[in-house]
Amino acid sequence: MEIKKLFTLIQESKHLVALTGAGVSTLSGIRDFRGKNGLYNEMDAEKIFSLEYFEKDPSIYYNQAGSFIYNINEKEPSIVHNVLGKLEKRGFLKALITQNIDLLHQKGGSKNVIEIHGSPSSHYCLRCAEVDIGFEEAAAAVRKGEMPKCPKCARVLKPAITFFGENLPINALKQATIESQQADLMLILGTSLTVHPAASIPLHTLRNGGNIIIVNNMPTPLDTKALLRFDDLGEVFEDLGRLLG
Repeated sequence: MEIKKLFTLIQESKHLVALTGAGVSTLSGIRDFRGKNGLYNEMDAEKIFSLEYFEKDPSIYYNQAGSFIYNINEKEPSIVHNVLGKLEKRGFLKALITQNIDLLHQKGGSKNVIEIHGSPSSHYCLRCAEVDIGFEEAAAAVRKGEMPKCPKCARVLKPAITFFGENLPINALKQATIESQQADLMLILGTSLTVHPAASIPLHTLRNGGNIIIVNNMPTPLDTKALLRFDDLGEVFEDLGRLLG
């Protein structure tokens, strides 16, 4: 009955927005960062995703990130990615705000994806402003055990992922704020809402009279504010997928 209520809310929503975190991609076999078996437990993320360290020795990032960022072609979108893509195609989902950097939402069919933690879809030179290459070209270099380099100055290119020491992409944050303010319904999926400013995004929806629905296997600070609350992402989206047809 709760799933049918969720589906009805989605159908009746005028401006549906989704906010996703790492839990969405664990269903695709990508480990999260901060969970019990997360990647942060076995690698020094403060160094890997540090702008200061990248400028000193970019191999720290490329040697460690190669296994979980640049092998994304081996991963397939989960049921969550695919159903969200279908919801957008059917005209229900207006925008998808994600904390993820794995490009699986795009692979699952979503077009209006707002990547608030940046994206590896672009790699740029910290010195030559006009140099910018795409994910596939950078990934090809990494798979060969190399690092993508600037064709002008030979400096190692940096992914457009937000590192420690950098501000989040201002345009993405602005767009996410606008969408969340307009949302009459927000789906919060696979995130414990502990990392700011992403964790504050649903507050815009609540303050403007919208409702939130949370699907996450761990508690969040906004559980008591949620109109509906589910634990199992896979189960919920399998059911939603069947209802969508």
